[in-house]
Amino acid sequence: MAFGKDTLTVRGASLFEPHTGAISTPIYQSSTFRHPGLYQSTGFDYSRVINPTRTELEKTIALLEHGRFGLAFATGMGAISSIIKVYKPGDHLVVSEDLYGGTYRLFTEYYERYGFAFSWVDTSNVSAVEAAVRPETKAIFVETPSNPMMKVTDIRRCAELIHKRGGDLIVDNTFLSPYFQNPLDCGADMVTHSGTKYLAGHNDALSGFIVHSREDLEEPLRNAQKSEGASLAPFDAWLTLRGVKTLGIRMKRCEENAMRIARWLRNHKRVDKVFFTGFEDHPQYGLSCSQACGFGGMISFYVKDPADAPILLKNVSLILFAESLGGVESLITYPLVQTHGAIPEAMRLSAGVNSRLLRLSVGIEDGDDLIADLDAAFRHCGP
Repeated sequence: MAFGKDTLTVRGASLFEPHTGAISTPIYQSSTFRHPGLYQSTGFDYSRVINPTRTELEKTIALLEHGRFGLAFATGMGAISSIIKVYKPGDHLVVSEDLYGGTYRLFTEYYERYGFAFSWVDTSNVSAVEAAVRPETKAIFVETPSNPMMKVTDIRRCAELIHKRGGDLIVDNTFLSPYFQNPLDCGADMVTHSGTKYLAGHNDALSGFIVHSREDLEEPLRNAQKSEGASLAPFDAWLTLRGVKTLGIRMKRCEENAMRIARWLRNHKRVDKVFFTGFEDHPQYGLSCSQACGFGGMISFYVKDPADAPILLKNVSLILFAESLGGVESLITYPLVQTHGAIPEAMRLSAGVNSRLLRLSVGIEDGDDLIADLDAAFRHCGP
């Protein structure tokens, strides 16, 4: 029987634990598993390789992303690192210039030294992506919507572009989650997530994911997960499973609050510009509607005066000044020195990450309370 996404998020891949009937998947907090005899196995041997709690989570995320295979990692960066293991020194990847600074650091400070090459482009401009492709290009890696400028990349066109050359499209789907966007349906080969964000959803667990549907990718990805040892621990897998149960209602509430706050910010006299994919005049609004069914809870905005940024960060009280995103609590971040501090200044400025930019992850609190908190903080900035 096929279930809708709201049912799948609540019930998961197995609906219940079949051996005992437990409604909540048990935490199999065991490092190793007994074999019945030589060359015999229950299907589980060592938790770095496979664990029943993690397996249920991997199957559930794969279902939500409309993929055949799911792999769960200790963090989103662990997942991205394993994706790169599919490729070899000398290979070239085209990457979104506007993306999480940790991904930039991983690629430039580590994988470039091993002979990989990366080109950083505005992937919302497909012509720029095409111009960056080389004979040795093996993949395009995009964040869409992008972090933090909320640019939207055309997944279908990028997939067509790289598939003509025999390469892969990798999409970081963290900002929208599989509840609002399924890149595999649009032609992507691999989808990655920082599960720490919307999937776990409560700012209490780290996790990362890869989802795909290709037999030829499963063995190398699974081998990288096993060999590097970045697999997700049972307790964190259980916390993420628990979080996923409320993904649908959280995503809808975050989006509802974000729409209200984005409109309020847009009309504030001390705000210069608001970046939110849910605005009908967003440059890629139509594209968003064609490849996603929601806009999410992420907003970025420029204040007119850069001196206002530290004042706002100091004076919000309900909204918390902290890194990360996607939890039930609203968080505000200063990308210039936090999430994007690893990116060179010239590249940051080119992407739009400057001293006037703030990023807001809108949670599920009362929207009126969140607006009142922002309003009170802005009052400290002056008349």
